[in-house]
Amino acid sequence: MRVTPRGPARSHVPDNWHQIDWRRVERNVRGIQVRIAKATQEGQWRKVKALQRWLTRSYCGKVMAARRVTENQGSRTAGVDRELWDTPETRLEAIGRMRRRGYKPKPLRRVYIPKANGKERPLGIPTILDRAMQALHLLALEPVSESTSDPNSYGFRINRSTHDAMSQLFVSLSQTASAQWVLEADIKGCFDHINHDWLLRNVRMDRTVLRKWLKAGVIHKGLLQHTEEGTPQGGIISPTLANVTLNGLESGLHAHLRARIGKTKAAGLKVNVVRYADDFVITGSSKELLEEEVKPWVEGFLKERGLELSMEKTRIVHINEGFDFLGWNFRKYSGKMLIKPSKKSEQSNYCKVKEAISSNKTVRQYDLIDLLNPILRGWANYHSPVVAKMAFNRMDHLIHRAIWRWAKRRHPDKRVDWVRNKYFHSVELRNWVFAGMGTDRYGVPRQATLYTLADTPIRRHQKVKGSYNPFDPADERYGETLRQQRLLNSKCQRKQWLSLYQSQAGRCALCQGAITQETGWENHHIVYKAMGGPDTLANRVLLHPVCHIRVHQLGLKVVKPAPSRGL
Repeated sequence: MRVTPRGPARSHVPDNWHQIDWRRVERNVRGIQVRIAKATQEGQWRKVKALQRWLTRSYCGKVMAARRVTENQGSRTAGVDRELWDTPETRLEAIGRMRRRGYKPKPLRRVYIPKANGKERPLGIPTILDRAMQALHLLALEPVSESTSDPNSYGFRINRSTHDAMSQLFVSLSQTASAQWVLEADIKGCFDHINHDWLLRNVRMDRTVLRKWLKAGVIHKGLLQHTEEGTPQGGIISPTLANVTLNGLESGLHAHLRARIGKTKAAGLKVNVVRYADDFVITGSSKELLEEEVKPWVEGFLKERGLELSMEKTRIVHINEGFDFLGWNFRKYSGKMLIKPSKKSEQSNYCKVKEAISSNKTVRQYDLIDLLNPILRGWANYHSPVVAKMAFNRMDHLIHRAIWRWAKRRHPDKRVDWVRNKYFHSVELRNWVFAGMGTDRYGVPRQATLYTLADTPIRRHQKVKGSYNPFDPADERYGETLRQQRLLNSKCQRKQWLSLYQSQAGRCALCQGAITQETGWENHHIVYKAMGGPDTLANRVLLHPVCHIRVHQLGLKVVKPAPSRGL
């Protein structure tokens, strides 16, 4: 199958990182990805392979991959070679090194991070070049994985999240006639034990490059350890490889039941699978069905891929007893389904806040508030779609007690009234508000107040439809509308940002590309503040971070876009 390239000619390649036309790059990459998805849906695997080869060798694909690994949170973390692409010159030079011929990945750098249960999770940190190569091949693999994934798989997929998995479980369990029994499952060391031979036989990507990544080895305490199984946590492509490994869990189970007892009887068993990464839940009409039919099939499905269920985390429970999943507790009370923050999630958040308070005994009120608010706001936003008001009030009370002890400890010789008046104030109609004066990043004095969890509004999450494919042109409008509605409903954003976002119709003021949580965004002052520009909305626009850098590096002029009437 011969595919004719339609990408930019070599003469159009800029010699400066900031001169890259990102809008054109994204359009070219997107066009190839759409063609890969279409070929996948039609089962034209030779065409898929040819298009993937074209994308991974294209200039646009390489600069997109380099941009991703140099703008994410791990861009400052080096691999075993201690190399970072932290300047425009090194990024542009590195693009020429992203070649398949002669490519040999370096071993991973082993680090360990603590888990909630006290154990440690091993991470393998690839070099920046290996991360870029993974990001490049991920651009070609994602259209295939999205087109072949199970409808109710929500982990590490575009426009899907834990909230979608929660919403689907509510749909599957909330009705009177819904399934009453739940198999709560967890895979033992999923990333560490995936069978390499199975991956090489079943993953639709360049197998030569994939084999090199899987066999690269790990450097731990100065010693090289060979990798015979698993895909390392820490690699950009690893979550997608895990998803590909577990694809078929839902569709395969349904096909198995239909073949055993027929389509009509299988539907009456109320078997539904909801998966987020390697955690999944399977509902059923009876305990015997889950124990004798569903669980053995799941174990056989996983064994073929080198995996097994974790006995300590896998159990079968009745919905009236309840179960925890993704930080929430799902349980029916007198026949009514309620989803609440789990006790483990509450305890974990309180310990995190308490640790921040205890380790900052001498800082100013303003600085402590600036440290705590992101923690509190993030936890509140995560649980805002569920029944969380009681949990929010309880957490507010515990945090108030911790801060009161923090304040009294600083002034052991002062009266209680004096401590109260110094640290707690009346704001509007509320008393005992922990607040302090300080200056923002522009040097403007302002009063900071501690975020109150109970003020977080409870809003039902709008679930993504199961058949949504981000690379299918038929779903383009649906995905765009869904993304914009979710960003606008995100209460972690300020009202001024929402106003700018709406006025720009959700697009960057420079390149006109879509502003998403993946691309990020930054405020830009049309007339610089250093030159006397005001901080008003009329003088501000939203730009992609890479576009913001281009404006300042190249001296580009940004024009305030005409107000949009809507999204």
